[in-house]
Amino acid sequence: MNKRKKILKRIIITLLILGVFLFLNNSSLLTLERNDKPLLLAHRGMAQTFHMEGITGETCTAERIYEPEHNFLENTIPSMEAAFEAGADVVELDIQLTKDGQFAVFHDWTLDCRTNAKGNTREYTMEELKKLDIGYGYTADHGKTHPFRGKGVGMMPSLDEVMKEFPKGNLLIHIKSNDSLEGVKLAEYLSMFPADRLEKIAVYGGDNPIAALKEEMPGMRVMSKATLKDCLLPYIGTGWTGYVPNACKNTQVHIPESYTKLMWGWPNKFLNRMDDAGTRVIIVAGDGSWSEGFDKPEDLKRLPESYSGGIWTNRIELIAPVYKKE
Repeated sequence: MNKRKKILKRIIITLLILGVFLFLNNSSLLTLERNDKPLLLAHRGMAQTFHMEGITGETCTAERIYEPEHNFLENTIPSMEAAFEAGADVVELDIQLTKDGQFAVFHDWTLDCRTNAKGNTREYTMEELKKLDIGYGYTADHGKTHPFRGKGVGMMPSLDEVMKEFPKGNLLIHIKSNDSLEGVKLAEYLSMFPADRLEKIAVYGGDNPIAALKEEMPGMRVMSKATLKDCLLPYIGTGWTGYVPNACKNTQVHIPESYTKLMWGWPNKFLNRMDDAGTRVIIVAGDGSWSEGFDKPEDLKRLPESYSGGIWTNRIELIAPVYKKE
């Protein structure tokens, strides 16, 4: 009987020691306060937003925008310029391959929703895409009026134009396809830039193009579903020890708000560990579906106090002023 009691006592003591270790090693309460302000990521620059009810991958979001509060259209140079001026630290943009091998900055798989053309960008040269009206399809009243029709002609930029317009801008490039060729071609293009410029560029997208780009440019900051899983799943399993998997180093992770509680040391210890690993952390709203962002000042109340990681927003003009006032 005494032997059983001794064994039980040892187990209890071991569990207590383990519990204390887990707390001390992962509690942000005992971590030096991070005094930096959050890094603000403007999704598609300054853009028209839309209601999310019933949205699917086939939904034409231009046909469900809210009543416009500004005149900017996503993925255009004026919208990116406005986002940076509003206080964005990073601007996200989407790219599509063209018929003549360039990258057009445009979100949708097809041209049908937003423009006055049919088909996809691969069927057009960049010069032909420049002639389209990218504001053609926007409506806030089920097609009764089109507030941007005729105002978007010539406004679809190439990636090259964006890079020249913002030579020092911090950009997050989104490869919209899962075609490995696009990763290779983007690597070919980005390889022309010096290392100090590439430090301010990150790329995310489908597993295939990101893997292809990473193979060509091992030092590039990238993200895909595969890289996220390679980093975060092992971290969830072992991060309580303070160990950061190699897959988490020198990369980028976008963490849905609903999954942050799974991250050992969230927020400060986790952010410090990722900083030490050279990795940028961006929090997205909800469960990460459909590029949900922290789009209202009251949304920020859901973040930990003094949160200083990255924040994904679709309304940089509403979110940046909150931090400018502080």
